[in-house]
Amino acid sequence: MKPFRRAVRRYPIVAITVIVGLVAAALALAGQPTAAQWIVSGFALFVAALQAWEMIRELASGSWGIDVLAIMAIVATVVVGEYWASLVIVLMLTGGEALEDYAAGRARRELSALLSRIPERAHRMSGEAVEDVPATEIAAGDTLLVKPGEMVPVDGILLSESAGLDESALTGESLPVERIEGEAVMSGAVNGERAFTMRATAPAADSQYQRIVALVADAAESRAPIVRLADRYAVPFTAVSLAIAGLAWLLSGDPVRFAEVLVVATPCPLLIAAPVAFMGGMSRSAKHGVIVKGGGVLERLARVRSVAFDKTGTLTLGMPVVSSVDAIAPMTEDELLTLAASAEQYSSHVLARSVIDAAHSRGLFRRMAQSARETATNGVEAEIDGHRVVVGKRSFVAGQVGDFDSPPVTTGETAVYVGVDGRFAGTLTLADRLRDDARETLSSLARLGVRRTLVLTGDATATAEHIAAEAGIAEVRAELLPEDKVEAIRSVPQRPVAMVGDGVNDAPVLAAADVGIAMGARGSTAASESADVVILLDDLSRTVDAVAIAQRTVRVALQSIWLGIALSVGLMLLGAFGFLPAIVGAAMQEVVDLAAILNALRALNGGMLRGPALPGSGGREPAVVQLHHPVGPVHQQRIVRGDDRRDLA
Repeated sequence: MKPFRRAVRRYPIVAITVIVGLVAAALALAGQPTAAQWIVSGFALFVAALQAWEMIRELASGSWGIDVLAIMAIVATVVVGEYWASLVIVLMLTGGEALEDYAAGRARRELSALLSRIPERAHRMSGEAVEDVPATEIAAGDTLLVKPGEMVPVDGILLSESAGLDESALTGESLPVERIEGEAVMSGAVNGERAFTMRATAPAADSQYQRIVALVADAAESRAPIVRLADRYAVPFTAVSLAIAGLAWLLSGDPVRFAEVLVVATPCPLLIAAPVAFMGGMSRSAKHGVIVKGGGVLERLARVRSVAFDKTGTLTLGMPVVSSVDAIAPMTEDELLTLAASAEQYSSHVLARSVIDAAHSRGLFRRMAQSARETATNGVEAEIDGHRVVVGKRSFVAGQVGDFDSPPVTTGETAVYVGVDGRFAGTLTLADRLRDDARETLSSLARLGVRRTLVLTGDATATAEHIAAEAGIAEVRAELLPEDKVEAIRSVPQRPVAMVGDGVNDAPVLAAADVGIAMGARGSTAASESADVVILLDDLSRTVDAVAIAQRTVRVALQSIWLGIALSVGLMLLGAFGFLPAIVGAAMQEVVDLAAILNALRALNGGMLRGPALPGSGGREPAVVQLHHPVGPVHQQRIVRGDDRRDLA
């Protein structure tokens, strides 16, 4: 009963229409057809007057609608005595809002799921005490307790030994992800079976899930150009409908034919189907980790003919990996890498993470240092198992062990040098590797109609050309400043053009492109805010999904519009020749509306060249960015960063 009462309160005219129909039917069965006709006709004309007033207000604001056909159909059926048909038209007209709400609700279900799950409460710890506070009161640095089954309220760092999290609302990854102490945890993830503690790194408003919710809210309020185009179909459709109705009356001499044509000339698809299709497309994109900021973006994305890529972090992984280990005898490769990783765990340099990962991938265990210190931007010195280990730049290591010969570094590579006990021990060569799916992504975009691809980067020309050649991109523009990238994107003749990037310096060009696509998993907030599309996973191939879903969405929207128009015109012709009584025509129009809306809901499915990324099924797992900290006792450690000296805790 509660849903029924809620529906009555929300759609009162629909409820009154049903009540009027029941009362009129009772009077007709009781032998009072005239009273039934007067009640239905009066109510129908009253609703027509309300709709006419609303239409006049819309016309005054410059918006033309097709409600004029519905109003004329109501008046015509009342005049010729087809009052039951007029009641059906009233029900269709007033029930259209309920039908639209239902269809739009289905279409936006993935978006609504995100919006409805905003974390509201958090458990803040102060010593051993725990207090429940609104999530909006959490500040960076607060220690929080997250209980089993609860959502992580803000972004933070895991303090407990480990935690199992469901991140499907953020990344689309359906399987739980295991996080360990020191790793980042994102707001919006759902805790598994074990409670854990974390330290907040951002307030609620600046956390990952809330940023996604803000993007979704903006997207849900947008209006696609193709939807406005559907509105403009109303004028010619109205003219054609009136022409058919007028000719039917003129040729038959029967005014009933005029009414019979008009009752099927109120196509709901022009008003509902296109918006439903676009909402469905945005919902489907969100389900696969791609937030599209509006229907207009989907329309432009469907027509993209050129795509430009940033290099670092977009075409490449954005994190250099160790490509070779060159040890000087008697040192072995594994010994060299073990000592280097053991020293680098005390370094804050970006390359230290790559060295540690390389050791981990070989199954090598880092050793604890008796002392360690870092010289900012140069390298780190550590005493490990009685050995004095120096790791860093060539000049830094040479200053400790003397000058030495080393293998040459080729284009796109960098090197980390290692000295042990006053001798040069070897070199670790690193390179930023092309993403595994880069070539496949470009091939898929070409199949979707993208005719031109190019690389826009601030990196050196030789490095950019090397990566572009690996990816199969012939056009490279390197050593560009942010303003140069904007000029380059504006000069591309094949439009629309999309730009894919992830960094702060990509924000201007993402805003300048017809469609800006930000790799948001590790990208900057500025890039995400400037972009039209935000990819929540660290997965370049999601650009293909975005384009494929956009193309299908536009195709379904246009199909729905033309399906509704074609069926309505067919029914009008049947009515014009007297084969469709008014009451039957009014009922058939409801069938047409339903068919077009169900077709529009097809945008919720399909439109992808591949399935979602699931581990163990041939897909790609989202990359995990790990934050590691030194483990174990370290004695007499000193860190040197410029002139700042402090003991490690």
